[in-house]
Amino acid sequence: DENAMAIVDPIAKKVVGSVRVGDGPHEVAASDDGKLAFVTNYGPGNATVPGSTISVIDLASKKELRKFEIGPNAKPHGIVFAGGKAYFTAEGFDMIGAYNPATNKMDWMLGTGQDRTHLLALNHDLTKIFTSNINSNTINILERVGNPPDWTSTVVPVGKGPEAIDLSPDGKEVWTAHTADGAVSVIDVASKKVTHTLNLNMVRANRLKITPDGKHVLISDARGGKLLVLDAATKKEIKRIDIGAGPTGIQMVPG
Repeated sequence: DENAMAIVDPIAKKVVGSVRVGDGPHEVAASDDGKLAFVTNYGPGNATVPGSTISVIDLASKKELRKFEIGPNAKPHGIVFAGGKAYFTAEGFDMIGAYNPATNKMDWMLGTGQDRTHLLALNHDLTKIFTSNINSNTINILERVGNPPDWTSTVVPVGKGPEAIDLSPDGKEVWTAHTADGAVSVIDVASKKVTHTLNLNMVRANRLKITPDGKHVLISDARGGKLLVLDAATKKEIKRIDIGAGPTGIQMVPG
């Protein structure tokens, strides 16, 4: 609600800076060298005009360098930095794109053909992109073919309201948590099929992250006030931790 990005020292557990960004910031990603941050300005929930920009922030000076305009009503949301670019979803356009901070241009864009494309995950060599499509109840598997690249799309039906998404470190499984039915779908990347549906009775899961060693899956239940810990191999719940109201994101120290 402050339209700002906070910078936190995780060791001291203190806020060391705050940077004004656009309206209704939702997600943030940092460049690999730790010099820049990219914030998707989705727009506030009651906005008559949805957000349309990505804020580019210099982390050393704690200042916004610029706002990159995607287009009217774009509603940018999920963002991941990889290969020198910021890959993002534009929910209002049912599209994903790649912003290049070196040129201050969007290098690439691709429509998903699905409704409310919200979050995304990428494999290590950037040949596969996975998107969660909340209103279509699907996951897109987008695969790069040829050079210059063309892209194929496989749509995988899952449960109701898939939002949270992550790719296992070995690139073999995509996990997604559903907002509407409290369940999780596990997709085998090779076969492009759901292999497991886990009925976890969550109130409203909104983020899922797999630990860097690939052994555990963490899920934040935003309305249930819980953090779920699952065994990735057995697909069984290990623990459900009460962490208070409204947990809406997960971050881990890289492996």
